[in-house]
Amino acid sequence: MNRCAKCLMPDTRPDTPFIDGVCSACVTHENRKEIDWAAREVELMQMLDRMPRNGTGYDCIVPSSGGKDSTWQVVKLKQLGVRPLVVTAETCHLTRIGAENIDNLARLASTLRYVPNKSVRARLNLIGLTTVGDISWPEHVSIFTTPFKAAVQTGIPLIFYGECPQAIWGGPLGTEENKRMTRRWVSEYGGFLGMRPEDMIGQCGITEEDMKDYMPPSDEDIEALEVEAFFLGQFCDWDSHRNAEVAIVHGMKYELPCHTNYWEWENLDNAQTGIHDHLALVKYGYSRGTVQLSADIRLGLISREDALPIAEFCEDKFPYFYGGISHQDILAGIDMTPEEYLHLADQFTNWDMFRRVDDCHTHKLMRV
Repeated sequence: MNRCAKCLMPDTRPDTPFIDGVCSACVTHENRKEIDWAAREVELMQMLDRMPRNGTGYDCIVPSSGGKDSTWQVVKLKQLGVRPLVVTAETCHLTRIGAENIDNLARLASTLRYVPNKSVRARLNLIGLTTVGDISWPEHVSIFTTPFKAAVQTGIPLIFYGECPQAIWGGPLGTEENKRMTRRWVSEYGGFLGMRPEDMIGQCGITEEDMKDYMPPSDEDIEALEVEAFFLGQFCDWDSHRNAEVAIVHGMKYELPCHTNYWEWENLDNAQTGIHDHLALVKYGYSRGTVQLSADIRLGLISREDALPIAEFCEDKFPYFYGGISHQDILAGIDMTPEEYLHLADQFTNWDMFRRVDDCHTHKLMRV
C-alpha cells in the first residue's frame, strides 16, 4: 500500500487513480481552484428559473440526514430565494444526536421523514454485511431511491444532492465534472456493490412487498414528471468546514462520534458507521479519520507530516463505540455476536496489508 504523495489516501482506495504518485482527489482539488464559481451560481439560478412551477409551493427536494451538508444546502438555497422540501430517509441505527439534528433541520425547512420497517432493515443490514462486507448497503440504496420516490409522490421534479463525491473525495478522472446525477452514475457509484434491491427478495424471509421501500420509481413515472437530480456542490464551491460552521450556527449539535474519526461534526447520525468504516479499513487500509485528514491537508489546515501520526492512530483503533452506542448493541440489532463479526471481518481482510497481533479473538491488527 502506497499513500498519496500530497495527502494520506492509499492507492488501495477503489476507483481512485494515482497520477505520478498523487491521488485523483488532490488533482481535482487543484483543478477546482480554476472554476468560476460566480458563473456557476448564475448557471444554477438560470436552471431554477427555467423549472416550471409545480403547484406544491416547493422549488426542489434536498435529501438529508440532518447533518452539516444538508443543513448548509437548505440555508444556501433559502438565501438564493429557493424553497426546498427536505426529504430524510431515516438511517439504520439512529443516534441521539442524529435525531436531534433531524429535528433541528425541520425548524429551517419542511421535512418529509421516511422511516423504514425496522425488522426488514436489520435483515438487509445483515445481508449487506455478510455478502459484500457493507452493513450500510440498505442505507446507500435508500439515499438514492427515497428522494426520487418523494419527487414522484409530491410532484416536485428537481432534486439537489450535495457534493459530487468524485470531485471532492476522488474517483476516475473525468467523473469529477458531473453536474447531474444520472441512473448510470447511481449504478456505478451509489454503493450498491453489484446487488440490486430485487436481489434481496427471498433472502432472510424478505418479500417483494418488503422491498418496495427500496425500489426506485418506474422509468415511466420519472419521465412523466421529468425528474432531474443535480449536485449542488458543482454550482456552489464545496467546503466541509464552512458547511459545518453554518450548520452549527443554525443549531446543529455535534460531538466526536468515534476515535477512528478526526472531524467532530461529520457522520453523526448512524451508529452502524463504525462497523461500516472498520470493514473499509480491513479491506482497503484506511479509516474515516484518514479521509478527513487528507481533506484538511488539501485545504492547508494541517501538514502531511503532522497528519500522518494522527491517521495512523485512527487506523489502529477499533470502533468499540460509535455515537455513544457499543458495537455489541449494534451487532445485536442485526442478530450477530461480536465473535461472529470478527470471523466475518477476517474473511474480508486484505491479509497482504495486515497481520494479527496475537489470536483470532482480538480486534488488533498490525500493518505488514
